[in-house]
Amino acid sequence: MTKKQSMDMAQTILMVRPNDFGYNSETAASNAFQSESLGNEHEIAINALREFDAMVEVLLKNHIEVIIIEDTESPHTPDAVFPNNWFSTHEDGTVILYPMMAPNRRLERRSDILAILSSKYAVHEVYDLSVHEVNDRFLEGTGSIVFDHVSRIAYAALSERTNRSVFEECCKLLGYEPIAFRAFHEDGLPVYHTNVLMHVSPVISAICKEMIHQEDQAYVMESLLQHSNAIIHLDSMQVHRFAGNMLCVLNSKREPCLIGSKTGFNSLTNQQMNLIYQSCTPVSVNIPTIESIGGGSARCMIAEILIPQL
Repeated sequence: MTKKQSMDMAQTILMVRPNDFGYNSETAASNAFQSESLGNEHEIAINALREFDAMVEVLLKNHIEVIIIEDTESPHTPDAVFPNNWFSTHEDGTVILYPMMAPNRRLERRSDILAILSSKYAVHEVYDLSVHEVNDRFLEGTGSIVFDHVSRIAYAALSERTNRSVFEECCKLLGYEPIAFRAFHEDGLPVYHTNVLMHVSPVISAICKEMIHQEDQAYVMESLLQHSNAIIHLDSMQVHRFAGNMLCVLNSKREPCLIGSKTGFNSLTNQQMNLIYQSCTPVSVNIPTIESIGGGSARCMIAEILIPQL
C-alpha cells in the first residue's frame, strides 16, 4: 500500500450513539433489508444501544480511532445511528450535506456536529445538496455513493434514494468520475443503497455482479477490475446478509482493518475470508438488532473523517 493510498483511507471515524433507535416506517417501503419487529420498542432501543457500545469497544481494541457523538432526545430520529447518509468528508477539506428521502431522517443533520468537525479539522468548504429535497431528488451520502478515493471514481446504484442528476452534481463538485448503474433484488425492487452490494478500498473490494442490471454489468465491472486489487465476488444471499456493507479503514498503527458485521462475515466462504486475511484484518461486530430493525449494517454506522486535522 502506497502513502497516497493510505491517505485515501480514513484513520478516524465518527459514530452517533443512538438515543431511541427503532423501526422507521418512513423508510421501510424502499428498504428490503428492514424488518418490523413485534417486540417491545423500549427493549429494541436498549438492545441497539448495547450493540453500539459493544461495537465501539471492538473498534477501540483494534486501535481504530472513533469520535462518538450522542444522539439528541429531541427531535426523535430512529435512524440517527446511520450518520453516513447525511454527510461525507473529503481530504481537500470539503464536507457534503446530502438530501434525504424520509422527512424524519432530514432531522439527523446537525450543525453542532459540523461545528465539532470544524473545530478539529481543516474544513474549507461545505456544499449543501439538501436543497434538492424540495424537488424530491435525493442522494443519501455514502449509502448512495461508494467512493473510490484513489482512482477518483464514484459508484451509485440508482433508486428512489439515489438520483442520477444529484449524483453527477456531487461528482462534479469533488472532481470524481460518476458511474451510475441499475441494481435490483430478486423481486424487482431497486437496491436502496449502493453500499449494501459493494465496497471499495485500496486493499480489498467486494461487489455483487448478479444484482446489477445486465446492460450495466460490463460497464461497472470493467471499472472495478481496472482500479481494484483484491475483489470479493458476492452473491445475492451474501448481500442480504450484509456482506457488502463493510468499510476498510486504517487503525492507529496504519494497518488496514475491514469493519463488518458478524452476520456478513459468517456468510463468506473460506476462500473469500482468506482473501480478506491476505489484504487486511477483519474486524467483526455483532449488531443483529440494528441490522434487522434499521435495515443497515456496520458500514452504515460509520462516517469517515478524511479531512486533515488542524
